[in-house]
Amino acid sequence: MSRVMRFIRVLSPKAPGLFLPVAALLVFSTFLFAPVPVHAGDKELRVAFIPLENPEKLISDVKPAMNFLEKEMGRKVRYFITLNYSAAVEAMISEKADVSFMSPLPYVLANKYSGVEAVLGEIYDGKSYYYSRIFVRKGSGIKRLSDLKGKTIAYVDPISSSGFMYPHDIFVRAGLVDGGLEKPEGRFFRRVYFAGGDQQAINSMVGGFVDAAGVSQYALNLLRPEQRDQVVAIAQSARIPSHNVVVRKGLASEIRQKFIAAMMKMNRPRNRGLLRALYGTDGYVRVDHSRYKSVADMARKYGFLKE
Repeated sequence: MSRVMRFIRVLSPKAPGLFLPVAALLVFSTFLFAPVPVHAGDKELRVAFIPLENPEKLISDVKPAMNFLEKEMGRKVRYFITLNYSAAVEAMISEKADVSFMSPLPYVLANKYSGVEAVLGEIYDGKSYYYSRIFVRKGSGIKRLSDLKGKTIAYVDPISSSGFMYPHDIFVRAGLVDGGLEKPEGRFFRRVYFAGGDQQAINSMVGGFVDAAGVSQYALNLLRPEQRDQVVAIAQSARIPSHNVVVRKGLASEIRQKFIAAMMKMNRPRNRGLLRALYGTDGYVRVDHSRYKSVADMARKYGFLKE
């Protein structure tokens, strides 16, 4: 078991309120698409995706983009959706994946423990950053963060950037919860859930299973138009560097460069349709580890990263 997986497991007894199983209507499907053997063939590129949205839809949506990669790189691309965010980190550390689409916090953990490197960053609405927001239902009577005392909230994943760490920071900066992650339920929230993805978390709030959702600002786009009119954001996080695409340490330079070149070709106007299926991004830019320094600093502040 890697240090990251041990870290996630250790959190549970220290923060039972945060890591209780999600109620039946919030449960994320407990399967892993197309698990990949460690010793895949040299001509195969193994790509992992994190479950930001419905995994069955995602595995279908990304197929055209993966077919494009195969053609451009001249090698088989095997892709799969991980069970959760920590599974994506584990896949990179154990070299079961060569490439992974990740959010910032899982990336800094994977970088710390295995030297995984960010090579591409996503662009949304012309920006290379985004925010977390706390969403509630209109008409719920919840107007400000303090109104959530004694109520329930759904986050995304214990190591999600916009779906846990940054929303948690919103409440810390507001002076409503302590800075650590070791406080049980009852100190502010009555119950905290992890729904498995942004779509699942925000839907659980819209459906009335929880009172609030701490998710990416773009989770709103995962709702139907009529559902969007039912929710309102009551708080926003600090700026978050955009999601990224990472490669494992030791991936052959030739493969790495071909992959980056193929991904950058998706920015061309005729290929934009492929991009939209990759989490709805507008395009990619080259990045390096320095872009995620602020994420690593916050991860250390809240104990996700240990020196």
